[in-house]
Amino acid sequence: MSTSNPFGAPEQSGGPSDPGDRPARLAVGVVGTGRVGPALGAALQLAGHRVVAASGVSASSRRRAGALLPGVRLVTPQQVLAAADLVLLTVPDDALADLVRGLATTGAVRPGQIVVHTSGAQGVAVLEPATRAGALPLALHPAMTFTGTSVDLARLAGCPFGVTAPEELRPVAEALVVEMGGEPEWVPEEVRPVYHTALAHGANHLVTLVAQAMELLRGAGVAEPGRLLGPLLGAALDNSLRSGDAALTGPVARGDAGTLRRHLDQLRTVSPDIDQAYRAMARATAQRAVRGGSLKEESAAALLDVLNEEKH
Repeated sequence: MSTSNPFGAPEQSGGPSDPGDRPARLAVGVVGTGRVGPALGAALQLAGHRVVAASGVSASSRRRAGALLPGVRLVTPQQVLAAADLVLLTVPDDALADLVRGLATTGAVRPGQIVVHTSGAQGVAVLEPATRAGALPLALHPAMTFTGTSVDLARLAGCPFGVTAPEELRPVAEALVVEMGGEPEWVPEEVRPVYHTALAHGANHLVTLVAQAMELLRGAGVAEPGRLLGPLLGAALDNSLRSGDAALTGPVARGDAGTLRRHLDQLRTVSPDIDQAYRAMARATAQRAVRGGSLKEESAAALLDVLNEEKH
């Protein structure tokens, strides 16, 4: 692959990817038209590439493909690979390995074909069967939640992508991410699971925490809990991203065991499920505050005594 043009055609004479037969823009195929694939395909089309085929099974997946990739034919995964120079494998994490093995076993993978997956938890090792068949493997994970609508295209601007690739393919990976509007963040293969754990813990559990807070506020008679929480949570997120543990406020940070006990008394009554989550996060918060030096050990001990009290 040319170093001056990372999207130069694979050097494979006589085939559909022959440099003499087509321009340097890529024919793109999307296998898996859930929320991510159609958005990334549409972003590549905006960059001048051409989505030529896609594969989706469910009715909702086919609708998303029709909305974001209008006019693109929906075919089998093998037919997608037959038509494409760049293949996006945007299937659920647990389905990826079997899909790659199946495509390689059936001879669907061509030498010089760029094969990209978007799983956050996995690097390029999962693409090994395709790599043995001559494919160029890339792991490009957009660190963003997707809606499966055109809104995602605007959100891709400046979106970080967790990128894992062989050293010689780094220019290709970087160019693809930039063309989709994103910013590459290089993640070594061996720490890919930790990288994804961090993102899932932060984003997914944040949604759960916010939903729980909104549930409690509704129970307290607040008609629009989002309006009340929005400014508070926005400031807390901004402060924590800037200052880490130093941004912590509230009863745990102050060592206020009495307030903590009152919170738990309420939660025992109104929501035992949230009570368990609150206790777990309060313990973790106290431990981090002690390690960071903002909470004295004797104050933390009093908090932990409250958290360890038996329920009545």
